[in-house]
Formats: sequence, structure tokens, C-alpha cells
Amino acid sequence: MTDRDALLREAQDLRASRRVPDALAALARLEALDPRFSRLHQERGHCHILLRAGPAAIAALQEAVRLNPSLPASWDMLEQLYRMQGDTAQAAVAGQHLAILKQLPPAVVMASSLLADGDLEPAEAVLRDYLRQDHLNVGALRLLARIRQERGDLAEAEALLEPVVERAPDYHAARFDYGMVLLQRQKPAQARQEAERLLRDDPDNRDYLKQYGAACVALGDHEPVIDLYARLLDGLPPTGPEVADLRLWRANALKITGRSAEAIADYQASLAARPDNGVAWFSLANLKTYRFTDDEVARMDALEARNDLQDMDRVYLGFAMGKALEDRGEYDASWRAYARGNAVRRGLGRWRPEVAEAYAARLKQVFTAEVFAERAGWGADDPAPIFVLGLPRSGSTLIEQILASHSQVEGTQELTEIGRYSGELCGRDPDCGLPLEPEALLNLTAEEARALGERFLAETRTYRRLGRTFFIDKMPNNFWHIGLIHLILPRATILDVRREPMACGFSNLKQLFGTTNQEFTYGVDDVARYYRTYLEVMRHWDKVLPGRVLRVSYEDVVDDLEGGVRRMLRHAGLPFEPACLTFHETHRSVRTPSSEQVRQPLGREGLTQWRNYAPWLAPLRDALGDALTGYKD
Repeated sequence: MTDRDALLREAQDLRASRRVPDALAALARLEALDPRFSRLHQERGHCHILLRAGPAAIAALQEAVRLNPSLPASWDMLEQLYRMQGDTAQAAVAGQHLAILKQLPPAVVMASSLLADGDLEPAEAVLRDYLRQDHLNVGALRLLARIRQERGDLAEAEALLEPVVERAPDYHAARFDYGMVLLQRQKPAQARQEAERLLRDDPDNRDYLKQYGAACVALGDHEPVIDLYARLLDGLPPTGPEVADLRLWRANALKITGRSAEAIADYQASLAARPDNGVAWFSLANLKTYRFTDDEVARMDALEARNDLQDMDRVYLGFAMGKALEDRGEYDASWRAYARGNAVRRGLGRWRPEVAEAYAARLKQVFTAEVFAERAGWGADDPAPIFVLGLPRSGSTLIEQILASHSQVEGTQELTEIGRYSGELCGRDPDCGLPLEPEALLNLTAEEARALGERFLAETRTYRRLGRTFFIDKMPNNFWHIGLIHLILPRATILDVRREPMACGFSNLKQLFGTTNQEFTYGVDDVARYYRTYLEVMRHWDKVLPGRVLRVSYEDVVDDLEGGVRRMLRHAGLPFEPACLTFHETHRSVRTPSSEQVRQPLGREGLTQWRNYAPWLAPLRDALGDALTGYKD
């Protein structure tokens, strides 16, 4: 029994003994422990009824059903209390809720109640036992899918919901859940189809519109969501959490499509709606071109000093303050701010560098030159994909922008398909996301390798809107999967974009990534170890697949843009086009942190920015060791 359950049982026993004040005191202690525990509020309602305190009982029971609508006893008591007060309308509402719950199987009601209170394991046990008797109950299957989703098993959640929406096509709540799982499973095209189907039946449903917008964003289709979010904002008051979110999402789409001034206005509107919205502060900093005013810096400083700040808001503010102070030349204070943000963010993550290092060693054992020689000619015979990979903050967005300025090449985004295929075939480490069993790829047959290559080409077609012959996947983490890429897409172009380790390491330490991306970037030692591991992996690919990957030095491109462009295009089998030299004039959506930088002419400031922080980067230099020179090998 947990502390929470023990305190609830204590309060129930005290109430049964008519020691109601003592029971209420126990519930107060329980509320301090878990204020969202619905049954504590239900028990408080019981206590106030014994004290004949009707309004207090109603308030407690209303809170109970707000947190957990699957509490029949609370709805029953509310109906009676409202009738005693003569409030027939509210009594009827409570009665309707109670009637609905009575129509459901008791096991489903119990499991739903347990789920609402976060008791996932007992809720799942109740449902699985019930489903052995009624295995086609769509409500129970949907509830089980929600539990599996909460417990991180998205594959089973999807497998449970797919037959539910087929069997009950008008079960909109299940279809909505299915769309959310598809989004989490990185299947945005299917998710958008489900949202479109929901919107055909209920075109003004705000949740369905938001799901549709999220699917569009995941597909890189940002233009439609600008108007969609404006539509959702119409009629709302200027403040509140929903307004803050919608303004933020709209600003992100405006930024990605190159409408910076409008993006800034919406970020600021998000902050007006919720002044402690840390992600909006960070998003302004992440434009890279925005300069904070003295008043804004003071406001961020005051927010950071608050004790009640959520962890992620503290992270966002740390990185935003770091950038604001960096722009002012206050490098000591800037480094401290970045360090604060990194420390909190690293504490929230689960990155383990030894997992990456162990996987690199296994990868070298599995993928030998003989393995690839025996499988020569496998895969889909299509040269369309261009993989731009390496480490984040290495200049890959610049390379993508240059190539996407060519008339035959389309830029897409950091596509997740290759990593997903690897996870399907090899399993995925729950902490680091790396494959668990790389040797599983050796079980692929020639036909399966070809089919997987064709699947990649088919599934990525939705990102290709310009009809160009070639397209770019710039997911940096694909350097782990070069062996898989070669097996299924032997004619694809692969570019390894590499940046000097101190500049690359510092750039990662000052950059906050998405909530589940690039977990290695929040500690000096983690960054250095990952850089060294990356070099080790790339040396292996160069050894077993000589000439397969073209190394592109960021510094060389900066020093000789035309020479670098000609070299990359030649490797991809493309003719030179002058438009690649004026890449900053190419209008396209760019999703990465470098989106504003690649819309400007090429500069040299990125080569030496880290030197402003040299006094604090000695540990990074020491940890990188021979990588400081070996990165050129």
C-alpha cells in the first residue's frame, strides 16, 4: 500500500469512527502529498456531509468529479445534495452522469477511475481480466490503449485502437486517441487523415482542429496552420493558457516560413497571455537574431528567481538568458545562465553515454566489409534521397539550404523514418533511443531490403511537394544508420557534415533541443564523449564502405563556398547551379534552430564564437582529447 492509499484508509477509518475533524486533518496531509487524488476529495465530501456542511460537501465532490469523472458515488451524492438545495438543473446533470456510468460494465468504470488517479497497473489488470470475457468491447479496448500509451507502449496502443476504429467508425473519442498515438509514433500522414475524418463530422471541434494542426506541423506543412491557429484564437480573451499556446504555435509556424516580424509579435502576445511562459522567452532567443531589451532581461531575471517555477520553464529561461547576455558581451553571466539551463535539463533526461559507446563497439563488430560485399546490389535502385547527417549544430542546415537551392533538389526536414525502421528491426534502447540488436539487420533478405527502401521512398513522398527529382533527409542521427541506409538505398547520396569540435561542442551546449531530442547535449563530458563516439563510428563506415560517404567540412565551405558547392553537387551527380551560392535568397520552410541564419549571407562568426567562452570551456577541451585534431582524419 502506498503512502497515499494508507492516508486515505486512515481518513476513512476515522470517519467511520465519527472522528470527522481527525479525518479531515488526515485528508489535509494527503492533499499536501497528492492534491490531484480524486478520492481524497470524495472522502472529504463524505466528511462534510456528516458535518451537515452542504456547500463544503458540494465543493469537495465537484473537485472529485472534475479530476475523475468516473466516480459513481460522487455523482450520486452530488445529485442528492443538489436536490436538497432545490437546484434541480444541477441535480439532473449529476443524475445524467450517474446514469451513464451505470450503463457501463463496472470493470470499465473501475479501470477508468483508477486511470484518472494514475493507478495504471491495477487499472490495466482490471481491464485485461474483463476483456478475457468480453474481448470485443470497444470502450474497454480504448481504455486499455490509453493505459498502454501512458505506460510508453505506443506500438500496443496503436494495435489496440486500429481495430476499434474499424469496428466502430463513429466512435470519435477512440479515433481521436488513435490520431494522437499515430502522432507520437511519428506517423503524421495517417494522423492527419484521422483528424480530417473527425473534422468532416464536427468541423468546429477545437481538439480535432488542434490535432489536424499538429499533424500538419509534423509533416512540415506549416502554411495552413498559420490561419488555423488564427481561427482558433478568434473570439478568445487575450490572456490565458490556451491563448498562450496558440500564439506560440502560430509564431513557430511564422518563424519556419520566414515571417520573422510576425513571429516576434506572436511570441510577445504569448508572453502577454502568460508572462511566465518559458518556452516563448526561449523561442525569441532561438530566433538567433532577436535582441532582448533591458526590461525583458529584468523580467526574465525576476522569473528565474521564483521558487514555484516549473522545471522546463526554468530550463527555457536559462537558455534564453544565456543568449540575451551573450548578445550583450556579458560572457561570464551568459555561461552561468547556460549552465543553469543545462543542469536542470540534464537532470530531467536519461542519457547514458556508455550506451552509445557500447553500441558503437557492437556496430563495428556487426557491419564488416564482408557483410556489405555479400549484399552488393541489394535495396531499392533509386538515387533520389540525399542524406545530410553528422552531429547537430555542425552546419547541416546550411548544407541543406545550399542543396535545396538547386532546381532538382527539394529540402524536407529531419525525417524520422530511418530511425523508426531501425527501431522496428533492432529494438530501441528506452533511455538513448539507439538500436538494441544491430545484428538483426543481418537477417534481412534481399527482397526485404528492397521493400524497405521502397517503403522509405513511399512514406517520405508526403514531404515532397515540389516534384523535384532529389530530396534531402537531414536527420543528423542517421550517422548511426549508414549501414541500414546503404543496404536499402544503395544509390542514395550521403554527406557527413563535420565541424571543428570546440565550435561544435560549444554550439550544442548553448542550444536547447526538443523535449526528447539530442539528450547528450546538456553536459560537457556527455558532449565530448558523443563527439568522440561519432568520429569512431564514421571512421568505421569509411573503412567498410570506402568512398560511400562524402565528408563536408563546415569550415571549408565557409572558406570556399563555390568549391564546396561544386564538390557536393558532383558527389550527388548534379550539375552546378549559381543559385546554390545565393542560398540565402531561397524561400522555403526551415525548422531547425539555424532557420534565420541560413536566410542571411554566409558569415565567419560561427567559426570563433566559442572563443568568447574559452575560460569556461577548458573541461570540454580536455575531454575531447585527441579529437581536437583527429576530427580531420
